[in-house]
Amino acid sequence: MTSSSGSQLLPSIGDHHRWPLYAAGFTTAFGAHAVAAGLGAESADIGLSLLGLGLLLALYDVAEVFLKPLFGALSDRIGPKPVIVGGLLAFSAASLVGLWADQPLMLAAARLGQGMAASAFSPASSASVARLAEGRTGRYFGRYGSWKGLGYAIGPLLGALAIVLGGFSLLFAVLSGLALAVSVWAVVAVPKMAPLPRPRYTLLDLWQQSTRWSFLGPTIVLAAGTGALGAAVGFLPALAAREGLGTVGSVAAVSVLAVASSLLQPYVGKLRDRAVIGDRAGIVAGLLAIALGTALAAILPGGPGIYTAAVLIGAGIGVATPLAFAHLADATPPERLGRTMGSAELGRELGDAGGPLLVGGVAVAVGLPWGLGALALTVGAAALAAPGHAGQADQRTGP
Repeated sequence: MTSSSGSQLLPSIGDHHRWPLYAAGFTTAFGAHAVAAGLGAESADIGLSLLGLGLLLALYDVAEVFLKPLFGALSDRIGPKPVIVGGLLAFSAASLVGLWADQPLMLAAARLGQGMAASAFSPASSASVARLAEGRTGRYFGRYGSWKGLGYAIGPLLGALAIVLGGFSLLFAVLSGLALAVSVWAVVAVPKMAPLPRPRYTLLDLWQQSTRWSFLGPTIVLAAGTGALGAAVGFLPALAAREGLGTVGSVAAVSVLAVASSLLQPYVGKLRDRAVIGDRAGIVAGLLAIALGTALAAILPGGPGIYTAAVLIGAGIGVATPLAFAHLADATPPERLGRTMGSAELGRELGDAGGPLLVGGVAVAVGLPWGLGALALTVGAAALAAPGHAGQADQRTGP
């Protein structure tokens, strides 16, 4: 085993050791989007104003913005497995609070608790994927991203089904059971990864690590891709509804995007490990595909334009995301993978919030097509941040 992943201290690793990590990624994506979609659909029935709805939707992301870097650093200090298991158990417990989801205060508590718990197991899971990659970071981050994409795709659909059958109580019960099952799976299957020796860092060291391009470049890429995803999830259905595609046709646009992303990520990761795709070239191509798809959504009317845009945006995300994560993993010393992944995911959360805000802000002033055009330009400009080749072990950088 190589030192690039820090797995030289571990026994032989099989795929069954990694599957609970993919399931953890699925859990956070499924939980975030299932509840968010349900809140939007049922807000009137549970007495939420638009402001109250917005606050509830934001609680999950706000918790992640503040806590992911902290829990990522904790996973470096004590090892990622206890942070993964503890986070999943906390997610299960927080979801049980949602059994009283007919009260907005209890909904807020459940949503905040879920976000705090996801802040723990999400960066620890991605750090574990890197440590168990055995030199094939592209392949395994492709799989991890694919399962997260699946959670984004089916979360709203399964969430809506659960709400129809049993209300929010059933949805939160399903999420609690899912997180509990994945935590048990992680206890059994994920190997113990001892914390690695770490040098002492000064504040100047931390500042330099956080501002080096080997970290900032991939993080900007991830933020741009996630910002486009967040905007597309909200605004593609709105465009589809304007074109008279109906509820099913409108939601299907998001599913097409998520499926395209999920299918591509493992394949792109394999090509990266075989040196068929370079990080910079692949990331630039992915971001330009996202920008083109976003622009097409703004200028092409009708269903064909919207679905073509969804395919291009999903494909671009499916190319850029695994390459950016794999680059980060290869460019970071294994003893601080948790902190790096937590900080990078903070960038993703900021992008997730910023993309919809950019589109919405411009749309209010001059119309939705101009808002989408502004997003397309921003994502295209982010291609300038695409990193080059990841450094060797003695040159690695990361926050």
